[in-house]
Amino acid sequence: VQGVRNNQLIGYGIVAGLDNTGDQTTQTPFTTQAIGNMLSQMGVNLTAEQATKLQLKNVAAVMITSTLPAFARPGQQIDVTVSSLGNAKSLRGGTLLLTPLKGADGQVYAMAQGNILVGGVGASSGASKVTVNHLSAGRIAGGATVERAVPTALGQGGFVYFELASTDFGTTQNVVDAINRGMGPGTASAIDGRRVAVRAPENMDARVAFLGRIENLDVKPV
Repeated sequence: VQGVRNNQLIGYGIVAGLDNTGDQTTQTPFTTQAIGNMLSQMGVNLTAEQATKLQLKNVAAVMITSTLPAFARPGQQIDVTVSSLGNAKSLRGGTLLLTPLKGADGQVYAMAQGNILVGGVGASSGASKVTVNHLSAGRIAGGATVERAVPTALGQGGFVYFELASTDFGTTQNVVDAINRGMGPGTASAIDGRRVAVRAPENMDARVAFLGRIENLDVKPV
């Protein structure tokens, strides 16, 4: 359905609680800068000289990405992916600190925090090292809470528009025929080889039920 879409979110945050596998802060100055900014918001003020001398091997700078699904409402939880931005060896055992997630418009749509689940495993002894899968990225199931809803319009005026995944005139015509057979002649019409206009009820409750019936129609692709 045209207009029913996901929205990508992104944020920059700090992971704490690592077991000496965090960033080497001498090589990642943005990590110490982020820590200094975070501490200042909590009433701990560091001088510029103190901030540059921080050697915190149990923290890492990360990027957080997520997808805000259509019709998501404030209070709902969504999954997030946490990826190392610096030179951290592993994010295993780390906790993501409260991080705002922004959309392409710069507005905050969710807040993320929680323990990271890393699918990889690694071990080292002497000069030998073994790593299975990836240790510098992980996920937090339900790790972000939606704070702002994105308006999603179900059609324009008296019409709802359906879009095919790819342009195909034959399949588009089959969609029009299936809708007209199931919902009544003249309900649907093809706009081009990819989009179909469907007359829908003005009332939103009736429109949702109407779209549910259309979704259950069988269409044979060409």
